[in-house]
Amino acid sequence: MEKKKNAAISCDEDEAVVERQGANGDEENMTQNENNAEQTPPTAVEQGGADEIKELGTVPGGNILTVSIIGQVEGHYLLPETQKTTKYEHILPLLSSAEQDFRIKGLLVIINTVGGDVEAGLAIAEMLAGMSKPTVSLILGGGHSIGLPIACACGKSFCVPSASMTVHPVRITGTVIGVPQSFVSLDKMQERVNGFIVSHSRITDEKLTELMTNTGELATDVGSVISGKEAVEAGLIDAIGGISDAYSALREEMAKRGI
Repeated sequence: MEKKKNAAISCDEDEAVVERQGANGDEENMTQNENNAEQTPPTAVEQGGADEIKELGTVPGGNILTVSIIGQVEGHYLLPETQKTTKYEHILPLLSSAEQDFRIKGLLVIINTVGGDVEAGLAIAEMLAGMSKPTVSLILGGGHSIGLPIACACGKSFCVPSASMTVHPVRITGTVIGVPQSFVSLDKMQERVNGFIVSHSRITDEKLTELMTNTGELATDVGSVISGKEAVEAGLIDAIGGISDAYSALREEMAKRGI
């Protein structure tokens, strides 16, 4: 009888040891999984946090990536540190990364720019126009000059009622050689800008040319300054709206695509 009791106690002890070993194994697995999670490299959108907002003008987190086009669109030459700029060498890789990231379902582009380099601005606009994911732009403050093609490049464009946009011909700085070829080059560049805007908005080429060649509005330039309402009426921008309208349009398009 005593032997049976001892055998029972021994079995209970063995089971307790096995349970403790199992619990310890589970804890080790959980610790290992946590370590693996910590070692998983962050994505381009997750890296930096506040630094991304400061350097790239992006807001990480969620399934919608917010990209800002602010200040002056910087081209192939560095602008003074006293000027706020949007650097195309930051924006282009960011858009490329967002296109490949399955967690990002849509892009919101917030615009408040004075314009800038034509080729850099068109490069950003072409990248946005070529995205397979839903894109929405929102002009706050100003969407001047090359900011207009960037706004038009998105699938849906909004501007607040107080926004303004300067529509004017392209210009160059620095040395200009006084030969006909210089003006032919400018004309071809203007055709590229006009062609992009017309193909990605509701405005006609005739109306766009009329706004660009207006000589009775700007004191030291050729062109027009139009309000948000006028931009919508001309067909440059799709609708008047704010941040909630932009997000609603983006989520509606995401729902239509089932993403």
